[in-house]
Amino acid sequence: MNEIKKKVSDSYVEQIQIVMAGHINGYGRLFGGQLMEWIDVVAGVVARRHAGSEVTTVCIDNLYFKAPAYANETMILTGRLSYVGNTSMEVRVDTYVESLTGTRTLVNTAYLVMVALDGKERPMVVPRLELVSDAERAEWEAGKKRSEFRKKRALEQF
Repeated sequence: MNEIKKKVSDSYVEQIQIVMAGHINGYGRLFGGQLMEWIDVVAGVVARRHAGSEVTTVCIDNLYFKAPAYANETMILTGRLSYVGNTSMEVRVDTYVESLTGTRTLVNTAYLVMVALDGKERPMVVPRLELVSDAERAEWEAGKKRSEFRKKRALEQF
């Protein structure tokens, strides 16, 4: 068992994007696929920082668009660990549209599962997660339930 521990804050990521003409669809809104790419990059950086290794995306649990984003808007993506297994890490990425006054509106919350890879591209053990706040502990418990649900769902599919 790996006894190394890291805090959620050790791997926190914030990315800023401005929605450009090449990012929008025919309705003048941000392409969902573009947002998915940005989310995957943020989650990958969070997981790499925690694991200290290369990682791969295993699944994206939830990608629900709560509000649109339009050309020339500022997008803020924040990523942090929510749960850690043996070789896998659940990363929460929240996406906001930020107005010129600094007000943020939530556009999307996504949960991704990333797996740490060793030099031979095999899963490797990741550091434990040191939880320091009630919010982190609540997110951990919810992540544990999502992990159990994913495992059950995977067994049912095969």
